[in-house]
Amino acid sequence: MVSVFIIMKSTLPKIVFATNNAHKLEEARALASGTFEILSLSDIGCHDDIPETADSLEGNALIKARWVKERYGYDCFADDTGLMVDALGGAPGVYSARYAGPECEAKANMALLLANMEGKTDRKARFVTVIALLYRGEEYLFKGTVEGTIATEAHGTAGFGYDPVFVADESGVAFAEMTAEAKNAISHRGRAMRKLIEFLIN
Repeated sequence: MVSVFIIMKSTLPKIVFATNNAHKLEEARALASGTFEILSLSDIGCHDDIPETADSLEGNALIKARWVKERYGYDCFADDTGLMVDALGGAPGVYSARYAGPECEAKANMALLLANMEGKTDRKARFVTVIALLYRGEEYLFKGTVEGTIATEAHGTAGFGYDPVFVADESGVAFAEMTAEAKNAISHRGRAMRKLIEFLIN
């Protein structure tokens, strides 16, 4: 008996996510599942080190989206995320990924944040994600925010970035202690992505 395997290609609309962050890509694909297919930069042969030289989340997201559209021709979206801590005057903010240096090392970033928060009683903070979409010749921005506090030490092993030290008000536990589904339901990126998805399917 000969077995026949038929490979079905996805008929969902496709759009590029201009990121090299595998964790962000995984989250976005989970949120968009069944609505549209998200292509990675490697899927389109883009291995560029896209600069992030703006002084705002909106600016960096637009830089990345425009880079892909101008050089590779694809409609695409890109995000930039910042952790804004009240006691630090809004820092690390737009520099969150490279807070401890250009290597973008998450553990070093967290260690510096906790050191700078030593002895501070006001630990209020928020995560903000801005998504820039270039679609059919137009540019759009979508924003998601989640309020929380900075823990005094790391908790949990899930997630990435500052997740072990950010405690969302709505959950009472660090993002790194939550399942991916629970985090996506309330996270900054989840909220911005749902706005993007709603726009694309309507």
